[in-house]
Amino acid sequence: VQLQASGGGLVQPGGSLRLSCASPTNTLDYYAIAWFRQEPGKDREVVSCINYGYETGAPYYSDSVKGRFTISRDGAKNLVYLHMDNLKPEDTAVYHCATDRTVTCPVDYKYWGQGTQVTVSS
Repeated sequence: VQLQASGGGLVQPGGSLRLSCASPTNTLDYYAIAWFRQEPGKDREVVSCINYGYETGAPYYSDSVKGRFTISRDGAKNLVYLHMDNLKPEDTAVYHCATDRTVTCPVDYKYWGQGTQVTVSS
């Protein structure tokens, strides 16, 4: 499974960004998809996870992003989004989307691709 994350950038504290996860080779609705982030020298952290596109269970959010981040799908565009509001400097990291080809969360970091840098700074 090939995955590509995009949409990162430099944003001021309190700002918003929307990340996109795309796959040129697979239909993302078939799998649970998670967003992970990692800062240099720190462990990888799962921030959000959404079940496959035919199951309506509530997404997972880590405590550090709950209430600020929203994960969603657009099946027609074969995309999974991570909408991030009220960004904080501690959200600065490289963000990757990943799957292990199962249908429900949690997701092991088995298939991932190019990440996207998010930098929150004034």
